[in-house]
Amino acid sequence: MNPVPDFVRILPEILLVVTGLLVMLIDASLGKAAARRPLGWLAAAGTLSALIASLWLSTLPAGVAYFGTVKSDAFSAFFHFVICSVVLSALLISIDAVPENSHHLGEYFALFLFGASGMCLMTSAVELLLVFLGLEISSISTYVLAGYRKSATSTESAIKYFLLGSFATAFFLYGVAMVFGATGTTQLTGIADKLANTQTPVLALLALGLMLVGLGFKVSAAPFQVWTPDVYEGAPSPVVALMSTAPKAAAFAVLLRITYGAFPSLHGTWEHLLMVMAALSMTIGNLAALRQKNVKRMLAYSSIAHAGYLLVAFAAFSPDGIAAAIFYTATYAAMNVGIFLIVSKASGYDDRGALIENFRGFIYRAPLLGTILIVFLASLIGIPFTAGFVGKFYVFAVAIQSGAVWLGLVGLLNSGVAGFYYLRLAASAVKAPATAEEAQPIYQGGFALQLALLITLASVLILGVAPQRALNAAKNAALTIQTQ
Repeated sequence: MNPVPDFVRILPEILLVVTGLLVMLIDASLGKAAARRPLGWLAAAGTLSALIASLWLSTLPAGVAYFGTVKSDAFSAFFHFVICSVVLSALLISIDAVPENSHHLGEYFALFLFGASGMCLMTSAVELLLVFLGLEISSISTYVLAGYRKSATSTESAIKYFLLGSFATAFFLYGVAMVFGATGTTQLTGIADKLANTQTPVLALLALGLMLVGLGFKVSAAPFQVWTPDVYEGAPSPVVALMSTAPKAAAFAVLLRITYGAFPSLHGTWEHLLMVMAALSMTIGNLAALRQKNVKRMLAYSSIAHAGYLLVAFAAFSPDGIAAAIFYTATYAAMNVGIFLIVSKASGYDDRGALIENFRGFIYRAPLLGTILIVFLASLIGIPFTAGFVGKFYVFAVAIQSGAVWLGLVGLLNSGVAGFYYLRLAASAVKAPATAEEAQPIYQGGFALQLALLITLASVLILGVAPQRALNAAKNAALTIQTQ
């Protein structure tokens, strides 16, 4: 059998970067008055090609490339697929939502692609320095996108995100430096071998703690979640649809590779840390969301709670625990992108209608969007036959089976609390309009928005009604982690 060329192992990243460069070159060659919305379709086409390449890579034998720094396997292919799907949906939302006369529209689409290349690189990297490079590529793109809209709140969100994100990245980099000092390597397999055959040095424990701080910020897990509501409120909704899912999926992939692949011998340490983070994230996120009147802030605190649900899976030190975390990442991505798609259309690009009370009569003004909103809310609650139910059931089941009954109960109680604020938004949407202004119909979007709706809605329903294929893919991906 002929060996797979190195560049094939990173083909999705290559396609994303090349498309991003092409978008910028075409944008620079166009006149000031030329329409730039078609560049969004070019970006979407490039993302779709990267998604197809990810599926193709999943059929090839697992292997490493570029001197053992990158690994192409079922795990990386699964996360590549999730990230590319999210980016494709967010681009389609942007094509519909972002005004044609917006400044630097070409750079806007290019940043989506460059950020996606960094996220994909993070999921396939088995060398901590390469993880750091992917993290920086992803972070810089999202910092700029968070401040894209010309408003004070958007600028504030970008500055907060940049400053706090820089601190978190520094923590991660210090952790990488310390783990090199403790083990003499930054490759994940080398770290695992070194720690398994020697007495664990204190430096390695400090390194693990610092890297957990950096990744905890990226997934907005408590107590590192303070940036989330302000950034989500200020950034454009299509950007929030991206940043609330794809970077988190990449960060969770890195967290899985580091904990299970590099530090399995320290399981007794990081397991308890992540369990505490899970309980705090679920509780703080849901209790804070109860008090919110702004939908985007409510969903920001909701995302903190969902990070906690996903961390529950780390209580099970087994392939089932890894598979549960992987599967929940996919379900969360589908329903969260979908809900922000609806919010983007309902509240407008400037988010003037982002309050819960502004959604009154939404199902009467936009019957299709209103009905789909109810489906996404049902999935976020965890109602049966939706992706959210299967994801939560799988996560809580593996935690309870592993002996962390208290954590499973905390998760179940928090799911009940979350139902209150999700149902409050649903109740507002189905309430009859009180004024003629509230009864005004809403344009339900063009082809790009309808296509994004189809992708997200189909994902939520398929993962809820017929999840077996995705579960099998998650289990296959999980098996590659502990053999990396």
